[in-house]
Amino acid sequence: MAKEQNDRTTLDLFADEKRPGRPRTSPLSRAAQLKINKRNQLKRDKARGLRRIEIKVEQTVVDALNVLADQQGLSRSELIETILIEKLGCAPETHSA
Repeated sequence: MAKEQNDRTTLDLFADEKRPGRPRTSPLSRAAQLKINKRNQLKRDKARGLRRIEIKVEQTVVDALNVLADQQGLSRSELIETILIEKLGCAPETHSA
């Protein structure tokens, strides 16, 4: 029986064949890796004393925040935090990591 190049049902025939692309470095699926990474990020944020808030604003506000953040060399999140701190008149607590 001849080996067909597009026949992938008999994997033992293709065990020594190099496949294109980057080799897998993790046995987990991409979705599982993302879930674990997100969980770890939340743990790091919690350890640093950070809390997540979510707001809905008009697109024009988002655009203005993006421009201002670029001008100041900050992320949008950092800019919003700075504005809130200035407006509320409270200093952020410093945590050593």
